[in-house]
Order: sequence, then structure tokens, then C-alpha cells
Amino acid sequence: MTSRATENPTSLGWNFDNSYARLPDCLYACLNPTPVRAPRMAVFNRPLADALGLNTNALAGDEGVAIFAGNRIPEGAKPIAQAYAGHQFGHFTMLGDGRAHLLGEHITPTGERFDIQLKGSGQTPFSRGGDGRAALGPMLREYIISEAMQALGIPTTRSLAVVTTGAPVYRETQLPGAILTRVAASHIRVGTFEYLAAQGNREGIRTLAVYTIRRHFPELLQTDNPFLSLLQAVLERQASLVAKWLHVGFIHGVMNTDNMALCGESIDYGPCAFMDRYDPATVFSSIDQYGRYAYGKQPAIAHWNLTRLAETLLPLLHDQEEKAAELANQVIGSFPEVFRSFWLSGMRAKLGLFTEEAHDASLLQDFLTCLEKSRADYTNTLRDLALETLPDAPIFRDPGFIQWYGRWQSRLARQAEAMEASRTLMRAHNPAVIPRNHRVEEALEAAEMRRDFTVLERLLEVLSRPYDDQPEDAGYRRPPAPSEQPYKTFCGT
Repeated sequence: MTSRATENPTSLGWNFDNSYARLPDCLYACLNPTPVRAPRMAVFNRPLADALGLNTNALAGDEGVAIFAGNRIPEGAKPIAQAYAGHQFGHFTMLGDGRAHLLGEHITPTGERFDIQLKGSGQTPFSRGGDGRAALGPMLREYIISEAMQALGIPTTRSLAVVTTGAPVYRETQLPGAILTRVAASHIRVGTFEYLAAQGNREGIRTLAVYTIRRHFPELLQTDNPFLSLLQAVLERQASLVAKWLHVGFIHGVMNTDNMALCGESIDYGPCAFMDRYDPATVFSSIDQYGRYAYGKQPAIAHWNLTRLAETLLPLLHDQEEKAAELANQVIGSFPEVFRSFWLSGMRAKLGLFTEEAHDASLLQDFLTCLEKSRADYTNTLRDLALETLPDAPIFRDPGFIQWYGRWQSRLARQAEAMEASRTLMRAHNPAVIPRNHRVEEALEAAEMRRDFTVLERLLEVLSRPYDDQPEDAGYRRPPAPSEQPYKTFCGT
């Protein structure tokens, strides 16, 4: 979108232009965050601040703490709480930002536009009885996982800062309060469209769709049916995103439609986690009692969520209802094949394959079957395959794997590229380190219980270079011990 922001940013570097707040006011409520009494900086993302063109040194001090706590509104910002709905575990609910305030859209020196949102910043008209606050642990979890995803090359919202509030929040126990500053390409969700559709607001849907196209897909304005093209573009981004999740063993944990952003970024790191041993049925979230959002079900859930988006767009696709449904079904029906293409491409790279062959899918699936049967660690096994000599792990002695390994070696031999080129490709697509769940918990416990952030800082340092295999980082590759399992994650609200 074109910027209407000032050309002279403030001394802190903020350059706000609040285009979302110029949309119909049914989409948001205007209000400021609720100030807190004694904020302190817990963690500040200097590289991200630099990339945004902000005054990093100033924001690392008291001025930044005041802004990140919601105690001071930066010049040019116009805080709002966004309205949206969502299918939560399949059940439709009217929602909205119950504990978040969008300060506005910051325009970087290179012209990029990013939402700056405070999470845990106080009650809003959408709080539904909640306290509007957040606990330190879940905010640090989002910081860790979102920055790890960024380093892994997966589209994601980012975390600029976490501040403690100086006041407790009450969940099952008393916990230290905190506020996270989230940076996102936008917070337009499938649930935002559902919110308008539930009210029968067709004009609002059109307005939001046009806005979304202009902000994220301006090239679609030249197509014959921009709204149908929007559905196709969102589908492709989501198919690519979920394929990337599967490639690294990531489980979102709460793939409700209000947590699917149309820009194609991973958003909302609540009960998320990374899989250790390979099992498509893996679930970590304590609230996902029936495995709706299990690792292997994530593509199907993305497909389901996109169908809900398509339903809201039907009035825009064609004047005739039957023709609109036909057009939508053609796009939505393409998801399995689009996803499969992205998944196959990424998995080929993970196994060092530069070319495509007809039987690659069965080769890849048979590898995953070996992993599941052997209860092998997903990340470490893939990384070990790039070694010249395989380590002495149980899976590498399994007869089924040995047979598969021979097929794989024959497949590699049919390529023109040398084996070392394949190993290089594999090392570039198979991380040596991921945010191991027990390591994340170790960092969170140190921060929450002892106010010791050094464990967190060291973890973030290692996760910032996930494809490097440094000897001093070997401990971060270790899977959890039996005493550290089974692992459960909990919703931050």
C-alpha cells in the first residue's frame, strides 16, 4: 500500500501510518492500553529494531520500556483493538483482541509496512470477562518460537520486546505479568472475514477484501476476478507455510480460523511445540484433547480453514450463487495438490534431491514410516543423513531402514550432482538445532522463577543460527530424557 506517513520520523524512529484504522469502525474499537505500574525490560530484539529503522539505543532504555508497556503512546500511533471471529476447535465464536492493542502500522525506511501490536496490554471491549493481561512465560515462549521460526526461514510474526509489568496475573497460580510487542505484516485473519459474514455485512467484506489485496497482493487488482485470485493466493501461501511447518516438525497447536493470517505468516504461538520422535499423531497442547491439531492433521485443518474463508467471499466471486460456489470449489479443491507440491519440494531438498522422479513420494513416505517404526528423532535423523558416516543409532541398524537407505543411495546416484553437493543441500534444509521443548522450558523456568534471563539469551543465540553445527551447541541437539516426557503445553490465556 502507498504510505501516507510523514517523511520525518520521530527521534525514536517510529513512522506510523494507520490504514487499518481508516477502515469502517465496525472492525475495531479505539482505545489506549492500560498503563502498568513498574515495567522493566525483559528482552529486547536489537537486530529487529535495527531492521525496522528504529532508534535501537533509545528504545532499549526507559523510553522504549514505557512504549512497550503501553504507558506511552508513540507519536503517530492510533491504538485500536481489532474485532474478529473464529472457529475454535470447529465451533464458531465472536472474538476480538481481548488483551491486545494495535498501536499502528510502522513504515520502515525501505517502505515496508508492519503492524506493531502490544499483547497483554489491558482490557478491551472484546475481553469477554478476561483481565486483558498476559503472563511472562507465554510471552517469552512466543518470543523464542517466533524468532526461531524466522531463523529457520519460515514466514512468521516477530517479537520486538517483552517487558514485565510489575504486577501479577492470576491463572491456575499467581504468575508475573508481561507484555509482548509483536511485529506482523498484518493481523488480517480468516476470522476477520468471518466476523463480517456473521453480521451479514457484505459491503464490509468487500471493503476488507479490497484492503487486503491492496496491502498484500496488489498485483491481483489487474486480474479478471481479483477476489477469486485473492482466495487462490491465500491458499498458496497457507499451503507453503504448513508444508514448511511439517518440514521442521512444528506443531502449531491451535489452528483456529482466528489464528490463520491472510498474509501467510505463522501467528499466535500459544500451545505450540516441536516434535522430537517422529509420529504424525503427536499432540502437545493440553486443550487439544481429541488431536484435532495433531502434527499430521495440520494440512487438512488448513484446508478446512480456507474453506471457511471461501464461504465468506462467495458474494464477491459471482452474482449467481451457484456459479460463485463453483468457482470457490475449484480453488479450494486444489489445496491437496498445491500442498503436496510444496511438501514434496521441501522434502526432496531435505534428502539431497535436486531432480524430480515419479516415485519420490513413495521414497519419502517410506522414510517417514521407518522413522515412526523406530521411534527415531525427526530432526537429528535427517541431519545425520548428511554425514559421510552414519552414527550408531538404532534406526540405522533397522533392516527396513537399511533397505530404504539402499534405494535412497541409488536415487542419489541417478543425479548429475556429486554426493557432496547433496550433503550441502541437506545441511541447508535440515536444522541442527530446533527449540527443543525441554530447553524452552528450562529458559522459561529460569526467567519466571529466578528472573534469570541468561538461559533465555543463550538459547536465542543458538536458535539464531539453526543450520550451523557447532560443537559447543551439541547439548541443544539432545532429545528430551524420559524424565522430561510426556511434554504438555498450555494456552497462555
